[in-house]
Amino acid sequence: MTFMTPARLSDGRELIYFDASEHSAARHRDEAASADQRGLPARGAAGTARFDALSGEWIAVAAHRQSRTHLPPADQCPLCPATPGNLSEIPAADYEVVVFENRFPSFGPDLGELPDAPEWGTTATAYGRCEVVAFDSAHQGSFGSLSPERARTVIDAWAQRTEALSAMPGIQQVFCFENRGADIGVTLLHPHGQIYAYPFIPPRAAALADRAARFHAASGGTKTLMGHILASERSAGDRMVIEGKHFSAFVPFAARWPLEVHLVPHRQVADLAGLTGEERDELTAVYLDLLGRIDALYPTPTPYIAAWQQAPVDPVLRQSGYLHLQLTSPRRAADKLKYLAGSEAAMGAFINDTTPEAVARSLRNAVPSAARANAQPAVARPATDRKDQA
Repeated sequence: MTFMTPARLSDGRELIYFDASEHSAARHRDEAASADQRGLPARGAAGTARFDALSGEWIAVAAHRQSRTHLPPADQCPLCPATPGNLSEIPAADYEVVVFENRFPSFGPDLGELPDAPEWGTTATAYGRCEVVAFDSAHQGSFGSLSPERARTVIDAWAQRTEALSAMPGIQQVFCFENRGADIGVTLLHPHGQIYAYPFIPPRAAALADRAARFHAASGGTKTLMGHILASERSAGDRMVIEGKHFSAFVPFAARWPLEVHLVPHRQVADLAGLTGEERDELTAVYLDLLGRIDALYPTPTPYIAAWQQAPVDPVLRQSGYLHLQLTSPRRAADKLKYLAGSEAAMGAFINDTTPEAVARSLRNAVPSAARANAQPAVARPATDRKDQA
């Protein structure tokens, strides 16, 4: 069970503690009364969104983010618990998992709806919400280094925030993600992720939703596109990485990136909030196993973007939407990165330098650290183990 304790920072931003124990929650209820001692100035106005008439996309203009914190030393980390010498974003002396409104948001804090019929020159308020999810009070690590209990609490936090943000006025898409590694462009080294609540459906999510809706309609509402792909990948077998009772992970047939893995529930569910307790338990174990395998590929930690693709808020699109994780990395060798050049960056036509089958084989054979293997329950097996015993 996860306990929630809401609080406010001194500039009015919302902060929520997520704890696995009532004892920790009670401690935060006491600390919430003292609150943030920094006396921050009032929040500034939201940025703007400009409509690109050529592509039909909305572009956020957030010049205020130029002044955001960038790779501070450990004793000045804004995500560590507050101390007299470091009055951080989290006023508690210790914590498990914390979610708070980003001080430098790309969207929000204002909520509302974008114009219905934008054209060239249309500018609007960048409505929405941006939140930070601090995975742990320890300064070093990432999601993959969390204990199973802590990782489970993060999943509960993602689910609760997805549900709450989806209900806010004007929100059309909720996106939970983790950027890991300097090569990805992280500005804080503390283990954390982010949640964006958009006032529109972003281009990538819109393309996925459109394909899913068309497939669903063509089947007479009896099949989902991701369900079909998952069944096809499990049948083929050569790109499977992990298969469990409720979740499976595979390298997609047409992977764009040198390292790309999709983690998919066996049951159609629109978003993280729709997962059952048993499904969240297995997701915790399978996700940690997958991240352990990714880090076992090379001598140093692998940079990645872990992107939770959730169905848009639109109830029609949720009928065919299918929650899944798309984890991608530009790392194509121990000492090489893939850079998006002409074909990818300008035309959106990806060229992969690896084969999905070889990447899947490497991940199946990778051995997570002994500490990771001993820390999590064995609820899923590498795909090769399952095939050998069939």
